[in-house]
Amino acid sequence: MTQTDRPVLVATEPLDLTADMVITELNRKGAPVVRFNPADIGTHLTVSAQFGVCPTPVVGQLRTPSRTADLKRVRSVYWRRPVWPTFEHLQADDARYAAAQVRYGLGGVLHALDSPLWVNHPLRDIAADYKPAQLAVAQRLGLTVPPTLVTNDPDKARQFTAAYGPVIAKTLRWTPYERDGVPMTSWAEPVATDEIDDTLRVAPHLFQARVEKVADLRVLIVGRRVFAVRIDSGLLDWRTDYDALSYSVVGLPERLVKPLRRVLDHFGLVSGSFDLALDGDGDFHWLELNPNGQWGWLEEQTGLEMSAAIASLLIQGELDGHRS
Repeated sequence: MTQTDRPVLVATEPLDLTADMVITELNRKGAPVVRFNPADIGTHLTVSAQFGVCPTPVVGQLRTPSRTADLKRVRSVYWRRPVWPTFEHLQADDARYAAAQVRYGLGGVLHALDSPLWVNHPLRDIAADYKPAQLAVAQRLGLTVPPTLVTNDPDKARQFTAAYGPVIAKTLRWTPYERDGVPMTSWAEPVATDEIDDTLRVAPHLFQARVEKVADLRVLIVGRRVFAVRIDSGLLDWRTDYDALSYSVVGLPERLVKPLRRVLDHFGLVSGSFDLALDGDGDFHWLELNPNGQWGWLEEQTGLEMSAAIASLLIQGELDGHRS
């Protein structure tokens, strides 16, 4: 068996341009690729796995209409943005039952594979996606964290905004939702003390002292490779208007790169996207880590070879040495 015979699995939704970019690089490098989406189970996706029948702990296949992956030969898994089935054609209890069987059946088979490189393992992604945990880890590792409060206590929130204003409110987890049939989203927004009322008690909110920034940074780390892009906009939250953004490739000091790599190591991640704020004194302020963040548009804007770096790592099938 040669290294080039071992397939790379790419788990993602159908219209994922970022995954397309990585697959293009994998194809260019001659690596076999099997792309699938868990939501296609029963129509365009079939999995069969056996345990306890041969010296190899798990044997079987994952099949799509055009590709077949031998489970005992999987080299790596790019866990991009897969969608799990909801079985809307079934009754509610049947749908809930079927969805659970897929998550713990298909998911369990993938987790049973013989140590392929995951970019990133879904359980690691989930553990790293808690913003309060990120804030604590970042500070422990020497990064500058803006004063932040997570609370559902209106009095504590008012005290914080009075002490650390100007303050912004941010979501703890981006969640799609609709209001009166209109899709809604949430951005970082200013919040004043007199705007806080008892409705805050319903759920924890995140309040953070506003950084007096001159620019934002999006940093993608892939294995040992670091890609840093400065984003100039003048906006509180640059995601609100992509047309207002300008981009420049920048280098980062080792005093920043080292703790960012250690954050990934702490969470067991192979790759991650960091958002940082740069102030007028040249200091960097932690905002958040997105373990599976978007970067495709940055490659298009800057020419940085991000997709090639991920493809090379997937083909390599392991991290090259220690990152810190």
